[in-house]
Amino acid sequence: MRVPQRMSFWLVMVVTAGVGASAAAQGRDVSRARQTMLHQGMERSYVVRAPQATAPGQLLPLVLVLHGGGGNAANAEEMTGFTAKAARENFIVAYPEGSSRFKGSLLSWNAGHCCAHAMQQRVDDVGLINALLDRMLKDHPVDPRRIYATGMSNGAMMAHRLGRELPNRFAAIAPVVGAVFGDERLPASPVAALMINGMLDKSVPWQGGAPGGRFTGSWDGTPVRPALDQAHFWARANGCSPVPEVQDRPAVVWSRFRCPAGKSVEAWLVKDNGHAWPGGQAGSRRGDTPSSSLEGTDVIWEFFKAHPQ
Repeated sequence: MRVPQRMSFWLVMVVTAGVGASAAAQGRDVSRARQTMLHQGMERSYVVRAPQATAPGQLLPLVLVLHGGGGNAANAEEMTGFTAKAARENFIVAYPEGSSRFKGSLLSWNAGHCCAHAMQQRVDDVGLINALLDRMLKDHPVDPRRIYATGMSNGAMMAHRLGRELPNRFAAIAPVVGAVFGDERLPASPVAALMINGMLDKSVPWQGGAPGGRFTGSWDGTPVRPALDQAHFWARANGCSPVPEVQDRPAVVWSRFRCPAGKSVEAWLVKDNGHAWPGGQAGSRRGDTPSSSLEGTDVIWEFFKAHPQ
């Protein structure tokens, strides 16, 4: 009996029987699934979860999930549940890893004003992701019109940067508990964008201001703009109306701009979410409790599905 293709998943280089298992179990396989590539003389790592087989000529969406500052691929996979989502929806998900002065730990992304080693050393993370996409298109049946980026915190800021600097490669981005700083340049072309922030977040405060939390020294001191400024930035970039429709719902404050077809901009302020992936797992034992009123991964994937290039 033939196994349906969308149910037959593999961990790159490692065949497993438990893709539908818990994210924690998947995370234990990350060390064996991790792959490396050289970029500007530095060995960089990433993990790919992809279907074992596709129909001849079939191309699949690709979602990049960027971990937060201090995190890694295993942390991002467990926190978001994107691997299980990819298994159900038949797309490819990749978990790139940032860099650090400590091998394999305390990884960060150079998102401009944040964070840590990558910011301080001006690591070329945009170039890394551009090269990784070239490799993914070569090694996997990726649809170049359906490439997406999401991430949390420092990873969210990096998703913003990828949208700005590689707009020709990304159909949509979805930063989670991220921010802009007010000095970003508009991209050369539009990119659909959905932002999710927590109204209980003290690390990246949704009202704007100085970053809080345990790792304030990882930033360069530039205060973040209010969360809705992210949406206003992408509304300008995409030629949308300057004033959004706003709905104050029981669990979220939802804002949507009127935009050209396929270039939507939305912002979700989650009332019971702190610095966490809503509906996911806490990033650490000391991390904020994620929202129980919104499944962030579901919201993001539905947005991505609706926005090819």
